[in-house]
Amino acid sequence: MVDDPLAAEARRLRVEEQLSVAQIRVRLGIGRDRVYALLRGVPPPEWTRRPRARDDVRAEALRLRAVGRSVNQIAEQLGVAKSTAYQWVRHLPLDPDPVAAERRRAHSKAMTDARWGAYRESRDAAQAAERARAAGVVGGLSERDLLVLGAAIYWCEGGKSKPWRTQDRLEFVNSDPILLALFLAFLATCDVNRDTANYRLLIHESADVKAAERWWAERLRLPPERFGRATLKRHNPATVRRNVGQEYRGCLVVIVPRSRQLYWRIEGVIAGIRDAVEGMGHG
Repeated sequence: MVDDPLAAEARRLRVEEQLSVAQIRVRLGIGRDRVYALLRGVPPPEWTRRPRARDDVRAEALRLRAVGRSVNQIAEQLGVAKSTAYQWVRHLPLDPDPVAAERRRAHSKAMTDARWGAYRESRDAAQAAERARAAGVVGGLSERDLLVLGAAIYWCEGGKSKPWRTQDRLEFVNSDPILLALFLAFLATCDVNRDTANYRLLIHESADVKAAERWWAERLRLPPERFGRATLKRHNPATVRRNVGQEYRGCLVVIVPRSRQLYWRIEGVIAGIRDAVEGMGHG
């Protein structure tokens, strides 16, 4: 078997090109049992172990590689892991002629855009229409709306009492300016203005803390003198983070001192929401 050229080729197709048994059968023109006999002791490629892995997806990866697509581009377009895409196409190096490769990539992109351009335009139009329709439903927010919404988002993102620790002040943490603006509007409805609360950032030490504080103060109209010392998170270079650069401004912590009664009020609103939801379920 070791000196059998057919066995050697079957093993090469399995190991180097990562082909499935069905693909090797077609390539060599032999039966299924014969392929299994030739491949005895050779583990199957990882992609063939997956229930949803299909030969046509791998064939498309090979086609994309042939027109000059990178492993990252192939993985993104086909929705597979980069490691899987690499295993499929590693035996096909990119064209050494960069001009020819770029020409093929441009042609492939033009073909893809032509094929999917109309669909994307239709999808974007449908998305814009649905957003506009949903936004129109909201209209204005009443005092009751702000009370219910504010209590709900606080229950999701704010500090809550535990059996071993009583919550005697509101602490709300978030990185989304819209949610923070909504929470501040909720506080205003409860007669807590921006000058009463305290603020601080929860941010990585590699960020520009002062610039981030200025941005939050301007964005939410907060008094800069109410900002306390930021809590810095240690930067781990080995961690792949996307929240970097000038757009990264950390999380804003809103602290309302002496707000125990307001916390009780939030508990009451949440209890009312619970009762209403349970009542809907029984209906």
